[in-house]
Amino acid sequence: MSGTSLDGVDAALVSIEPSIESNHELASPSIAFKILDTHSVSFTAVLRQQLLKLHHPSENELELTALTANELARLYATAVNELLKKHGMNSAEVSAIGCHGQTIRHRPELGFTLQIGNAALLAELTNINVVSDFRSRDIAAGGQGAPLVPAFHHAVFSHKTIHRVVINIGGIANLTYLPISGMVTGFDTGPGNMLMDGWAYQHLGVAFDESGEWAATGQVITHLLSKLLEHPYFKELPPKSTGRDLFNLDWLQTYLKPEYAANDVQRTLLEFSAVTIADAVKQYCGKVDEIYLCGGGGYNHALIECLTRLLLLIKIAKTDELGIAVKWVEATAFAWLARQAILQATGSLPEVTGAKGARVLGAIYAK
Repeated sequence: MSGTSLDGVDAALVSIEPSIESNHELASPSIAFKILDTHSVSFTAVLRQQLLKLHHPSENELELTALTANELARLYATAVNELLKKHGMNSAEVSAIGCHGQTIRHRPELGFTLQIGNAALLAELTNINVVSDFRSRDIAAGGQGAPLVPAFHHAVFSHKTIHRVVINIGGIANLTYLPISGMVTGFDTGPGNMLMDGWAYQHLGVAFDESGEWAATGQVITHLLSKLLEHPYFKELPPKSTGRDLFNLDWLQTYLKPEYAANDVQRTLLEFSAVTIADAVKQYCGKVDEIYLCGGGGYNHALIECLTRLLLLIKIAKTDELGIAVKWVEATAFAWLARQAILQATGSLPEVTGAKGARVLGAIYAK
C-alpha cells in the first residue's frame, strides 16, 4: 500500500481463510485472518517529487506517468521480494498481490480515477498474480470509488453489541460507522496528515511532524481555521471522497498571511484535521460507543489529544486493540480486496460509495 502521504510502501503478508459464502457477497464479520509478516520501503525524495508533479498538468506528463509507474512497480516488487525473503517464503506460496497503486488523480465527478504502478510489470518481477485498479469499477457503477476500506472494516471489526467507528487517518482521513445493526456507512472526512506532512516537509525538510511535536509548539490561528472550514467539501453530503485535487499546499497558500508563524500554521492544520473528523462523527454517525484509529495519524499524539477533547465521553483507541496495528490496517485491507477479486466476490459497499450496487473490484494480472 502506498497512499496520499507519499512516504513509502507498506507490504503485509496476510493469510485469510479460503472459505466464502456461496452467494459471493461480502465475507461475514470476524473472518479468520492472520498477518504473518510486514515490511516497509521508503520513497526517495526524487520519486516523491515526481508523484507530486503528476497531480497537476505538466509538459510530457503522459511519458512521466508511464516512467513513474514503472519505477513504482520496481519499488513494489522490492517490498514484496524483501518481505518474502524476510519471512522465508517463496512466491509460489502466495495467491496474489493486492496492489492499490499510487493515486495521482481522483475525479469521480468526471467519471475517473487514476492509480499508477504498472501491475503487469509487478507480476513479471515477482512471479505472483497481481490484482490492481480497485476503484475504477465502482466509479463505472456510479460510485465514488472511495473509500474502499469500510468493507474490510465491516468484515473484521464489526461487533454484535458495540457501536464502533473506525477512522483511518492517512493523507486523507476516512471513517467507517459500524452500528450493531443496520447500514454500514463511510466516507472521506477531509485532510488527515496530508497538509501537515506537506507543511512540515516545506519548513523542516522532514517527511512528517513526529507525534505532532512541532504542531504542539504553536497556537491555533482562529481566522485561518475558520477560512479552511469554509471549504464546500464539508457541506457536501455523503457518499463523498476527496484527495490532493482539492486539498493541497497551493490551496492552503491562498489563505496564508506573511505574519503567520510556521508552527502556528502547523498547529492550525492539526486542529483542522481533528475538527473535520470530529464533526463528521457527530453529524453522520448515530450512537457511538468506541472509536478506533488507524493509519499514520494513529501515531500523532497531538492529533489524538485534539480528537479526545472534541469527542468527549467516547472511548478512543488504536486498532491494535482489535488485532491489527494502526500501520498495517490499510495494507491488510487490500490483501483482503485482492482475495475477494480472485474469488470473484464483491468487495464494495454501495451504501458507502454511492454505486448502483456491490461490485467485484480489481483487474487481475496473471503471473
